[in-house]
Amino acid sequence: MQPFRAISLKLFSVMVFITMISLIKATADTVPPGQAVFFRSAFAIPVICGWLMLRGELRTGLRAISPLGHLWRGLIGTTAMGLMFASLAYLPLPEVTALSYAAPLLTVIFAAVLLGERLRFFRITAVGLGLIGVLVVLEPRLTMLSSGQFEPEAAFGAGLVLLAAGFIALAQTHIRKLVQTEHPAAIAFYFSLTSTIAALLTAPFGWAALSQQTALLLIAAGVLGGVGQICLTLSFRYAPVTVVAPFDYASMLFALLIGYFVFAEVPSLQMLIGATIVIAAGVLIIWREAQLGLERGKARALKTPHG
Repeated sequence: MQPFRAISLKLFSVMVFITMISLIKATADTVPPGQAVFFRSAFAIPVICGWLMLRGELRTGLRAISPLGHLWRGLIGTTAMGLMFASLAYLPLPEVTALSYAAPLLTVIFAAVLLGERLRFFRITAVGLGLIGVLVVLEPRLTMLSSGQFEPEAAFGAGLVLLAAGFIALAQTHIRKLVQTEHPAAIAFYFSLTSTIAALLTAPFGWAALSQQTALLLIAAGVLGGVGQICLTLSFRYAPVTVVAPFDYASMLFALLIGYFVFAEVPSLQMLIGATIVIAAGVLIIWREAQLGLERGKARALKTPHG
């Protein structure tokens, strides 16, 4: 195990993904979500394939034992991506990031319902705490208590993020089942391929004519998406998920910095409080999973015959 390398790769992937999202947000007012998804996916494929070739894993990355499973994962993930990209036109980047943290909380619920995973009291409590945090972030968009006025567009954007979080959770739940038979490289490749084709089908519904600058921003977003996926995959090779997963929440710091310096977005105190609650709930779930993993490891060690 190499935790320093794993954490470094994880943080770099988080920074890359937030930069990618920022490039999409910069074009969100003029580029339809389906078109943005196409560029994000299509230009990630050469990066992923090049990486697999360098590692000698291209054949592994193209091997699909469960084609239908990859298709469903791709369609669910593409829907989540499109909804998330659409929300960027209506909400500040830090707020989108904070609301998207509902995804891991919903994954816990979906895994219990769809995969039969045990839902313990601690986990239920942490999920409940996280959902309270989501409501704290969401409240100004759905009521007039904080701002004194209701903003329909912002409320619509918040709804898009929460719907995207739901689809992300479904995708993560499906991946938990998919990894039992599929190589991570295959999952990454076929997701990009499926989302590229699915996004291309939205072209008849009105893609925008792109300026050179906008096209370059979208291409860069796709390349960064591929780089981020590679770094994320590598981080899990050097340390367990429970070591690197908490650093997902570093995305809030990057989102705050980019939102402030690039988009002149100043987060409210209520949004920051809600995001802190959601992050705390997520970290508690990860910490508890790590503790349970240690307990299971000790139990297996006691059952192993010695001598």
